[in-house]
Amino acid sequence: MVSKVHKRTAMYRNLHLLRSIIHSTSNSKTSVILDATKYIQDLKQKLEEINPLRVAASTKMVDYDATPKIKVEPKEEGFVIEVMSEKRCQGLLVFILEAVEDLGLEVLDARVSCVDNFCLEAVGNKQEKNEDTCPLNAQSVEQVVSQAIQNWREVTQQ
Repeated sequence: MVSKVHKRTAMYRNLHLLRSIIHSTSNSKTSVILDATKYIQDLKQKLEEINPLRVAASTKMVDYDATPKIKVEPKEEGFVIEVMSEKRCQGLLVFILEAVEDLGLEVLDARVSCVDNFCLEAVGNKQEKNEDTCPLNAQSVEQVVSQAIQNWREVTQQ
């Protein structure tokens, strides 16, 4: 007897879970199952629409702009450096961070994504020991980051 109650309770919970996943307002089991079938068919159709784009991207039929975009904004004590590319750029982060360090900037905070594309947002402050050297401006930081990207390209194309 207890087993039947547990099975019925489990079935009711699963039915309730299914109803919430497919956003069904039906109360009968049959209607929920029919709604779930329609939901699965809609998902299959969406997947079929997405799949050709994915195949095109994987075979490089879709042409991405391989040149990373650079944006440098001056802040109170340093700069915000943003580098974005539509392609993955394996190893680029190391080149950029070394160039920033050579400039005498200390990276205080950085967010990086390298999954399907490359995106870096870093906050760099001037190190205290380099204050007597020539002052940095956004244009010079951008040039150094651009040169780091060029160096990375030369190394990866060999």
